Amino acid sequence: MSLLFDESLKSIEFLYKYVGIYLDRTILNNAEHIIKFRSLYIISFLWLNTDVIGAILWVIQGALHGKSLTELTYEAPCTTLCLLANIKSLSLVLNDDKVKLLFKQIRNMENNIDIGDEILKKKIVAEGITYLRAVIKSLNVINTLTLILFGVCPLLFIGLEYKKSGQIELVLPFLLVYPFNPYDIKYWPFVYVHQMYSAYIVVTWVAGTDCLFYTCCTSICTQFRLLQKDMESIIPDRSFDEDVFREKFKSLAVRHEGIMRSVIQLESIYAKSTLFNFVTSSFLICLTGFNVTALSNTGFMLAFLSFLMMTLMQIYLLCFYGDMIMTSSMEVSNAVYNSKWYTVNAKAARHLYVVQMRARKPSKLTAYSYADVNLNSFTKILSTAWSYFALLKTMESPTRV
Repeated sequence: MSLLFDESLKSIEFLYKYVGIYLDRTILNNAEHIIKFRSLYIISFLWLNTDVIGAILWVIQGALHGKSLTELTYEAPCTTLCLLANIKSLSLVLNDDKVKLLFKQIRNMENNIDIGDEILKKKIVAEGITYLRAVIKSLNVINTLTLILFGVCPLLFIGLEYKKSGQIELVLPFLLVYPFNPYDIKYWPFVYVHQMYSAYIVVTWVAGTDCLFYTCCTSICTQFRLLQKDMESIIPDRSFDEDVFREKFKSLAVRHEGIMRSVIQLESIYAKSTLFNFVTSSFLICLTGFNVTALSNTGFMLAFLSFLMMTLMQIYLLCFYGDMIMTSSMEVSNAVYNSKWYTVNAKAARHLYVVQMRARKPSKLTAYSYADVNLNSFTKILSTAWSYFALLKTMESPTRV
């Protein structure tokens, strides 16, 4: 039963296709494979980071030359998201072997399910697929909207200025330092396209890495839910047969161990990027929210409002799926309790008790052991972001852009 995982992978492959990340292909560390399969990623990496360097230099120069707080915070969240995109994409590229192993573990689990109620199995799987597709579609909409707004707003600004004053004042989506004048009409179109493709790379890397995370979490949570149903029905209504119970219990225990191993594998891939995500999310939310309230240009304000929604959705879903892993793993304990454990002999009851006690300790994802990935962490991130936002508002300059 590889429907859930493989079908979900197909729905997100397009996010990686044009930036050189191959999710399900073995890539050897030799010159031929690197040139064949990594060249597009390396080009995208260099393309993006030329703009990242320019953005960092602009922020530094702006701080040294007395730019207003509003001008500085305009570029800061975009630069931070670029750095996050780098970390997230590298977490997949550098952990390619671990990703392939995780895929193998998940497929093995999905292809070795032995649950009696086929209708119930299909219902549980369908629920996971339906919810995951809704999440991915929502992300695609908000990400596309954000790209469109940042791409169109400068053009609208140029058009309105020309209509009002009769002069063309060239504007770019992002503020960067270049070794030439980017507002020269000879260079402006190329710089504009370069910046927008960099923005596309950022959104693709962040969304693609996160969607893969959601897909793996959905598959793992579905496995925990199927295991719960099997645990609840491990003891039949008819007379108890200890040999049959022993075989079935052994099979379920092996499945339980395999699911927990897949959680550990998933964390080993995402732990470092999740830590960076947690550390930067408060700043991203704070700075983006500040821009929404500080910018007087309606077009750019709407662009940052969309950016804020994208940032909030990104960190919320990360914590939400981490919370799902914890909850579904602990519910295995309740499933054991809901079985007819009281009808079996002491030896069989002890076996069930061991599983119940182990399941009370949740399988969880962490931000490199800094914090658990769950909804409590999301509320802490929001609280910290609000504190930073309040501090920025007290420092706000009356200058507007």
